[in-house]
Amino acid sequence: MRKTTGAIGLGAAVALSAALGIGASGTANAAPAQPDSLYPASAMVLTVGYGADAATADVQRAVTLSCQPTASGTHPAAAKACAELRTVDGAFNSLALSAEPGRICTKEWRPVTVTATGVWDGRRVSYEHTFANNCQRDAVTTQVFGF
Repeated sequence: MRKTTGAIGLGAAVALSAALGIGASGTANAAPAQPDSLYPASAMVLTVGYGADAATADVQRAVTLSCQPTASGTHPAAAKACAELRTVDGAFNSLALSAEPGRICTKEWRPVTVTATGVWDGRRVSYEHTFANNCQRDAVTTQVFGF
């Protein structure tokens, strides 16, 4: 039996170089880039529906909105909606959902609920807000739910 010291067998060398990402040329290969998060940087689904809350609302419209790396999706004003969300760092409850000055709406109760579900800057988003009626929803100055 022959004793080897300071040397490794060919099979062990191949296994070690494969584990370290070293190719046949002797140079190290970079591992593929891994995302920082399981979620995309920004991708949401926004809905509008008739009902007092998200659980019971009949969804009438839904759009997608992604703000990173650029504004995109089926939202008709994606760039403006993303700009508004950036000013509040994706905090939907900080959006100005008050009516525009001078707008007059009836007091009828026909609730309209808007929702946002998805990811903003790697953080999960789950938001809902109920307006008394369509007039009040249409009176808000934000573009995020203007679809």
